[in-house]
Amino acid sequence: MFVLPYLIVFVLFLIFPLIYGLWISLHNWNLISEDHQFNGLQNYFQILKPGTAEHDLFFHGLINTLKFVVFSVPFLLIFGLGLALLLNSLPDKVKGFFRTIFFIPYSISVSIVAVLWLWMLDTNSGLVNQMLSKFGLGAIPWLTSESLAWFSIVLATLWWTVGFNMVIFINALNDVSEEMYEAADIDGATSVDKFRFITLPTIKPVLLFVLVTSTIASFNVYGQPYLMTRGGPGDSTEVLLMGIVKQAFTLREIGSASAMAVLMTLIIICISIFQFIFLNRKEKVS
Repeated sequence: MFVLPYLIVFVLFLIFPLIYGLWISLHNWNLISEDHQFNGLQNYFQILKPGTAEHDLFFHGLINTLKFVVFSVPFLLIFGLGLALLLNSLPDKVKGFFRTIFFIPYSISVSIVAVLWLWMLDTNSGLVNQMLSKFGLGAIPWLTSESLAWFSIVLATLWWTVGFNMVIFINALNDVSEEMYEAADIDGATSVDKFRFITLPTIKPVLLFVLVTSTIASFNVYGQPYLMTRGGPGDSTEVLLMGIVKQAFTLREIGSASAMAVLMTLIIICISIFQFIFLNRKEKVS
């Protein structure tokens, strides 16, 4: 009885949509037609067949999404752990204050985050370029240059979500035994040695959790590129979810869009399994 409310919500909003989405992906399902013919795996074949519009849309978005994952996930891990180590070294009286300051952006919706950074980085009227102009420097095309557009999106994402990873790492660091650090001090271990041989092995399960969740979240990026660059310049920052939404609601092909979403989910699962196996294998070897 205690888990029943959660179970009902879980089935209605996760299990049922998942199964229904799989069912739709096996049909020629157009929004403006009431005739939804069953076509088996044809939607998947169209996506995987080179030269088709579905193939180009899916793999273009996938490549851009992989770029964002590669650009963002390492920074989310490194800065999250770095902030956690920094805050843990502060006096107890100010730890809570700075922890709150860094975590606050995570409580803001993606639309507000995108508008804030768009306001700051706009080429013509952005706050950053206005400040640069006061020093006699020219405007920088933060959102209209491909490389700078990716930098801006990753920067906004890092500012927005790194506080969540920081809090998780802080909790993990607090579970590291102080006796191990004291024993290492007696043996003359340096701070680097203690971090490498005590801290990292102890928090490795949490590190794996943060790595997997950050990768999944980065794969599901949508709001930042959509609101900040509209997929531009050109379509250089058009990520996979933007392509799926375009296929579903602009081209009205729900069947192939659902197939794209299923393939995206399978790719995320495979990458998560690889990360889990790789880290555990490395741990066994060491």
